[in-house]
Amino acid sequence: MARSYNLADLLEILADAGPERPALVAGGERRTYRELNERASRVGHHLAAAGVAAGEHVAILSYNRAEWLESMLGAFKIRAVPIPVNYRYVAAELHHVLSDSDSVAIVGERSLLARVEEVRKDLPKLRHVIVLEDGADDEIPGAVEYEAALAGADPSDDFPERSSDDRYIMYTGGTTGYPKGVEWRCEDIFFGALGGGNVLGDPIGSPDALAANAEQPAMAVLDCAPVMHGAGQWVAFMGLFSGAKVVLYTEHGFDPATALKLLAAEQANVMMVVGDVMARPIAKELARGGYDTSSLFAVASGGAPLTDAAKDELRVHLPNVMFLDNYGASETGATGPSVGGKEGTARFQMKPDTTVLDDELNVVKPGEIGKLARSGHIPVGYYNDPVKTASTFFTDKNGTRWSVPGDFATLEEDGTITLLGRGSLMINTGGEKVYPEEVEVALKDHPDVYDVVVVGLADERFGQRVAAVVAPRPGTSPTLEELTEHCRSRLAGYKLPRQIKLVDEVQRTAVGKSDYKWARAVFADNA
Repeated sequence: MARSYNLADLLEILADAGPERPALVAGGERRTYRELNERASRVGHHLAAAGVAAGEHVAILSYNRAEWLESMLGAFKIRAVPIPVNYRYVAAELHHVLSDSDSVAIVGERSLLARVEEVRKDLPKLRHVIVLEDGADDEIPGAVEYEAALAGADPSDDFPERSSDDRYIMYTGGTTGYPKGVEWRCEDIFFGALGGGNVLGDPIGSPDALAANAEQPAMAVLDCAPVMHGAGQWVAFMGLFSGAKVVLYTEHGFDPATALKLLAAEQANVMMVVGDVMARPIAKELARGGYDTSSLFAVASGGAPLTDAAKDELRVHLPNVMFLDNYGASETGATGPSVGGKEGTARFQMKPDTTVLDDELNVVKPGEIGKLARSGHIPVGYYNDPVKTASTFFTDKNGTRWSVPGDFATLEEDGTITLLGRGSLMINTGGEKVYPEEVEVALKDHPDVYDVVVVGLADERFGQRVAAVVAPRPGTSPTLEELTEHCRSRLAGYKLPRQIKLVDEVQRTAVGKSDYKWARAVFADNA
């Protein structure tokens, strides 16, 4: 049977070539490539027996654990499409993603599935639920326990032929504040974000060529980022497809001491962090001493900025470590490494298929501002959203198709690209992306709020924090505590405002839109 770039095919190639090679460590669970492949096959056969068909969507709602990757690969086994779901979402947000994605099945931790039960009656397409035990005792009616499901399923690779066109979907926030599913072909995501079979060199020329990675010297990658997000997920698969042992950080909150102990125990060569939000605590913990970091030669970062100041703090304790700080987005994949930058910005050495375009899809002149764009291995579009797809993916006069997600940038004389931000609207707090409009809608639903504008303010640890300029209704004076408590049932915790400023009137632009520049100035004037 001809092999494709479907991720299940790629796993099977490596499992055949190096079956006893260590593949995955997650808490107390350990998997060789053979074991990971067999358990993923059991997931696939169980899903097929439950009626999940090729092309249908299977949601995954879980913290980092071995079963997360098993479930994702198991869905690919039957040409279904895994849908990663943010475990921080509350019921209303879960309803949106599960409904928008048309998910027919879900694999989730018991405590997290309890939130789904709150909206289950409004999800008529969701017909099969598999429970991962996490110590909770919530009742999930009609669900199948994960290990029981696997125990009754076939571990063989007896599946229909797959295709490089099989889909991969990653949900991200949309400009309206609602998450959107970015839809890729498996072949494009493999080359566009998963390393192409050779992270630091030329990509492989055929799926079968991946087998050579089973002969590479053993490596270990400590992935501290959530695999529900692109940055953590892509690093995990870069590691797996390079033949490395992937070590998942499985605690529900980040503790630098735990991460450093895990690094030493597994002799990790690469540690993946989420920008300053993890790097600064690690540097502070290293200052205490007593940690074996002799195996570490690289710190990778994604999902949030890793500033030069944070790198300098780490270099004090890790003087010989290399930094792999890459730019990436759900709509572009991984596009290039950081090469330092101007104050307050980030500069990257982009791949040849990435540049900066003006509104006519022409490459800007050095020093000019345009929008970051990538061609070649890019997404198909946004799942079930032709309008949003048409506003992000364009074909120029030469027939080249571009992904232009909206990140403003300048092209430098040396060919590097300096990022300026996505219209300065999106808030990146500890690697989580927050869109102001969504928070504004939740705040405006409070009876004491007449008008509001939400912005991101600089935060030493998290990069940015959510802040709101609020015009209260006459005779009222809502507090930060009252507003956050009101929003808690509507928004995930990281989206809640951390700072507010009450004003008599919220200023708006001439066409009635939120004036974000004014809102930032309000906080600056009151600093």
